[in-house]
Amino acid sequence: MRDMVEIGQGKSAQRGYHLDDIAIVPTRRTRDVDDVSTAWQLDAYKFAIPCVAHPSDATMSPASAIALGQAGGLGVLNVEGVWTRYEDPAKLLVSLKDSEHPTTALQEIYSEPIKPELIAERVREMRAGGQTVAVRVSPQHTLKLAQVILDAGIDILVIQGTLVSAEHVSTVEEPLNLKEFIADLDLPVIVGGCTNYQTALHLMRTGAAGVIVGIGADFLSSTDSVLGIRVPMATAIADAAAARRDYLDETGGRYVHLIADGDVHTSGDIARALACGADAVMLGMPLTIAKGSPAGGLWWHPSASHPKLPRGHVGSIEDAESVSLETLLFGPSDDASGSLNLFGGLKRAMAKCGYRDLKEFQRVGLMLDR
Repeated sequence: MRDMVEIGQGKSAQRGYHLDDIAIVPTRRTRDVDDVSTAWQLDAYKFAIPCVAHPSDATMSPASAIALGQAGGLGVLNVEGVWTRYEDPAKLLVSLKDSEHPTTALQEIYSEPIKPELIAERVREMRAGGQTVAVRVSPQHTLKLAQVILDAGIDILVIQGTLVSAEHVSTVEEPLNLKEFIADLDLPVIVGGCTNYQTALHLMRTGAAGVIVGIGADFLSSTDSVLGIRVPMATAIADAAAARRDYLDETGGRYVHLIADGDVHTSGDIARALACGADAVMLGMPLTIAKGSPAGGLWWHPSASHPKLPRGHVGSIEDAESVSLETLLFGPSDDASGSLNLFGGLKRAMAKCGYRDLKEFQRVGLMLDR
């Protein structure tokens, strides 16, 4: 039964819960941490950790996408980002640190047109790294860029916007029909973000292999203040998991993976997101402290460069020191905040609760404690 609250005469609102509102409840069994697996598989592609990179140019270049793949995750390059607009954008990214008006500077950088030949070149660079090649495109530009992207030879396509629906209505231009588009492809497609049961179910019915839940919110995102949209991630993931269960019954066994994108900063957040029903998490800001991060420790969302309505700030994690990607993901850690050894922390949480793999861990008990 839905927890509805009357906020005034004639208007009610559903109560939602954020990840830090819930706690994981261990069972009677514990397990040796070396017997726990964090492996995750999307379609034919296997990954050692349930980590998908948020496709921000701040953290994802062809080189850093390859590095994350070598570490066991999935790097995702934004084909509408600076790497497909400039031959060598590295100096532009680092120069944002000295800008007095970083949002204006970001808008100017992204005013350069996308060059199709650079899309093909970046995909070739990632392919040469020997890892799974995944790129992100927005729903608005999917039809325009699809042929170039597909001809370049990718493995996984990510169609991602702040919010994505299976049915976009427009009287100005022909909208993207996700169901028809995905049906014509012979590679797995991840779509999102979404925020509720109904949208998640509709996106699953398009034939997507994965659905992104959330809008990538963190303290540098301004989607809340600009649009009034805020997503309580624990509730959003649980609702999407219910949609997945119903879709599984509806199709006789087709499983769609859920990728949590938003309010995921520590190993505890990762554990809670998976406990709510996610199969993987999309990491953005936490990757900024990894050595080799393209923007030198800065972070911004793709929507932060919007030419008319930017929805995010350029910033960094205060007092954070640069560490190797290996240390960030697997430790060892000398920081008790949970911001290092992210997937070692997840593995330890699973062991404390007695679960062997991620699918089992989704059954763990939860409790509201705030």
